[in-house]
Amino acid sequence: MDFSISADARAYLEAVRRFMAEHVYPAEPVYAAQRQELTARGRPYDPPPILLELVETAREQSLWNLFRGGAAGLTQVDYALLAEETGRSPFIAPAAMNCLSPDSGNMDMLDRFATPEQRATWLEPLLAGEIRSAFSMTEPDVASSDATNIDTRIVEKDGRYVVSGRKWFTTGAGDPRCRLLILLGRSHPDDPPHRQHTMLLIPKDTPGVRIVRALPVFGFRDQQGHCEIHYDEVEVPRANVLGEPGRGFHVAQARLGPGRVHHCMRAIGMAERALDMMVERAKGRVAFGGPLSDQGVVRQTIARSRIEIDQARLLVLHTAWLVDQHGVDAVRSAVSAIKVVAPEVAQKVLDRAIQLFGAMGVTDDIPLAEIWSRARTLRIVDGPEDVHLRTVARSVLAGLPERVRIGGLAE
Repeated sequence: MDFSISADARAYLEAVRRFMAEHVYPAEPVYAAQRQELTARGRPYDPPPILLELVETAREQSLWNLFRGGAAGLTQVDYALLAEETGRSPFIAPAAMNCLSPDSGNMDMLDRFATPEQRATWLEPLLAGEIRSAFSMTEPDVASSDATNIDTRIVEKDGRYVVSGRKWFTTGAGDPRCRLLILLGRSHPDDPPHRQHTMLLIPKDTPGVRIVRALPVFGFRDQQGHCEIHYDEVEVPRANVLGEPGRGFHVAQARLGPGRVHHCMRAIGMAERALDMMVERAKGRVAFGGPLSDQGVVRQTIARSRIEIDQARLLVLHTAWLVDQHGVDAVRSAVSAIKVVAPEVAQKVLDRAIQLFGAMGVTDDIPLAEIWSRARTLRIVDGPEDVHLRTVARSVLAGLPERVRIGGLAE
């Protein structure tokens, strides 16, 4: 195994760290104030002006679409460390660099399955940052952790598809820049379970698309909006199928695999920022006659956090290396393993940091509470950890291939 990164990646890493220090961290309080002002004006999902400024700066510095791996000249191992840096400000930095979910996953999916016309209409504007998109998969009325349950109906009628159903947590749909909804629905109910669904490209302004509300997450409301949407007899042409009819489950799995790896990379960055804040607080805060860092319990908290982050990072890097060697489809058990470990570690370290900050830790005066909410949500996003534990257990019981074990060699 080789976790060293390329010369290009080292240059990008230095540039990303400068971008974070000089632009992103100073922008965080400005972003919060501007969002508060926009919300008071009844426009909570408009991008704050500071975010649009960061987008232009990132584009000028060529820190743009780095998630695209080979297209950006980067391996998964290369990108892992870049994504970790952006995870330290887990919404603003990826949004500024056009690497934010769901757009990044949607662009990957379009790049893999779109027709030339679909690429021109949707992929190219997304890559340019001219529009945004949303992924409409999860439903409130079925257990969406098993994607074969997805029950929004897609019926063929007069050479067109008619969509009826209810989705929620369609992230990104609240943003006024969102133009595309990518929807998974049931189109072939009599076929085998993994051949019943179709992925459709639905322009957001199509008649019958009704955004009901944007859902909060632990009381926080993202600028992009996690939306509940009703699709009331929404009609689109057959040309709007992404991939093949009846192959939507396969398309969805191809989208979710790389996205899970990227989520885990950013989770390490969340944990690192929490540890940095914990150390600074421990050194600067006095209690019981000395700095908190003199307290044995605080030292143990910091030590355990350092150890757990390093362990998680090694597992994430190992999985990124496996993806480089074999492709994400061949190492799904390893991807599931990090999807369990990385968010759990991030949440634990953030929780310890909140504890050390006391009352301040649960406020929005500092970013810990909001980042904690993101880490906790990651334990559900792209499949709950229970499903990923099931995947790992199934692989172990079946005889885990040597290549996905730590220390395993590429075949």
